[in-house]
Amino acid sequence: MGVINTTPDSFSDGGALYRGASLNLDAALAQAQAMVEAGATILDVGGESTRPGALPVSEQEELDRVVPLVERIRHSLDVVISVDTSTPAVIRESAAAGCGLINDVRALQREGALEAAARTQLPVCLMHMQGEPGTMQANPEYQDVVADVSSFLTQRLKACEAAGISRNRVLLDPGFGFGKTVEHNLQLLAALPRLAELGLPILVGLSRKSLIGKLIGRDVDQRLPASLALAVLAVERGASIVRVHDVAETVDALAMITALREVGES
Repeated sequence: MGVINTTPDSFSDGGALYRGASLNLDAALAQAQAMVEAGATILDVGGESTRPGALPVSEQEELDRVVPLVERIRHSLDVVISVDTSTPAVIRESAAAGCGLINDVRALQREGALEAAARTQLPVCLMHMQGEPGTMQANPEYQDVVADVSSFLTQRLKACEAAGISRNRVLLDPGFGFGKTVEHNLQLLAALPRLAELGLPILVGLSRKSLIGKLIGRDVDQRLPASLALAVLAVERGASIVRVHDVAETVDALAMITALREVGES
């Protein structure tokens, strides 16, 4: 899954797709095409920054950032489009524009989001986040981060099923970096096989995360090697989808896992 940020305050690219105050749709489509050519099978389009300390955006602003790009990608590229949103109107309009997955960092807890997602009949990804982006990294605490995350995702899965979203349309994301310390993130990564026991595909987003900076002191633009290592470790531990900024390099790294598995199965 390649990441396309349509926000001017993204932690990873600092609004590289903007021309002044406006999103450059041509540049965004070019990035999407490059990611597909590099091997991305899903593109994740997000119009609300969820980096630590991020401020919320209005519904209309998020719609304006996301829906036109979904339409452009849908008509230009053969790829699954995921929309990273918690907003009911964005869920509805993105589905109408041709997206194929709703990826919600709030696990469809925003008022009206669960019902909107159910009506689209699209697959959904439920992510765990403690708190909200603006404050989530202030002082995250857990009794047992793995058990707490697993319990939360199980509860949200039941809520989805009750709303008419069948189990086979749900993916789970433990939410690395969302209301978690370095130790919490490492514990979750080590225990990823336990989350995989829930029997649903696991989506993991570790690319360029602050976890890397805190562990080895690298700035965002210096985190590729560690991001690749984390992607490999996540897939080895049961992740089905990795959400990344550097598609070509990650595809190459994961090809080594595929080759090794094929030898083991022969």
